[in-house]
Amino acid sequence: MTYLIAADLPTKPAGERFREFLDRPGILQLPGTHNGQSALQAKAAGFEASYLSGAAMTAQMGLPDLGIITVDEVCFFIKQVARSGLPVLVDGDTGYGEALNVMHMVRSFEDAGAAAVHIEDQLLPKKCGHLNDKKLASATDMAAKVHAASRARRHLYIIARTDAAASEGMDAAVDRANLYVEAGADAIFPEALYNADAFREFARRVKVPLLANMTEFGKTPFFTASEFEEMGYKMVIWPVSALRVANKAQEKLYAAIKRDGGTHKVLDDMQTRKELYATIGYEKYEELDASIVKTVIPDGMPQRG
Repeated sequence: MTYLIAADLPTKPAGERFREFLDRPGILQLPGTHNGQSALQAKAAGFEASYLSGAAMTAQMGLPDLGIITVDEVCFFIKQVARSGLPVLVDGDTGYGEALNVMHMVRSFEDAGAAAVHIEDQLLPKKCGHLNDKKLASATDMAAKVHAASRARRHLYIIARTDAAASEGMDAAVDRANLYVEAGADAIFPEALYNADAFREFARRVKVPLLANMTEFGKTPFFTASEFEEMGYKMVIWPVSALRVANKAQEKLYAAIKRDGGTHKVLDDMQTRKELYATIGYEKYEELDASIVKTVIPDGMPQRG
């Protein structure tokens, strides 16, 4: 499906489709999709929705994840991923400013095709949630951002992320989460919880849909989607996993070219042209183009009047 003609487009807003997934039994699995190609591959693998990580976007740009990406730059990535037809949850960092900036972000993300967004209670320059020395905004300031987001949205699903567990403790993280729910958050994302007991305790004390982050090389031990579901979570993301694998593969490729003077020893590791064209639907685009425009060949030379 190319999503180029009206009959192929989803009839419901992305946020409504995302919410419907959460209304079903089970946990919604959201693999990180850092560009249009990865979103198509995730869809082909059977996923129904995906995640767009701020860390993955900035890493693609050769930048650190310190909140220096802009709303317009994020929208460029949203459009790529949303083109797949998968409802996408987008990392909104700290909202790119205060309440009015958050409202601008929400409308811009909706216009770009996003289904959901999460915003966090850090101060700029923000850090990855699994690093040390994070600086937090006050709970009331963050609640104001959440309220602004909920007022601005037409259909976007709003998730509030709290990074408080690491620096302020579980009680503070729970208090913040419940305040954010009162302010209008649909769901809560407790970042960098450190063991199963912490995940279970948070779920017992916060009674809205919860999102778990299964990032590699962080503070959270490895858990499967079913284990998170058993602990009381409704969503799980693998934010940078696909980008990590892709980057490692590229590193090996460049080393091989430098070492061997060509790519002949790594062909088996490559996506073939046929596989690439199948993923992006090349033939369907050609068929669609041929069905719209029929070439008309001029008959002779036009005469001067």
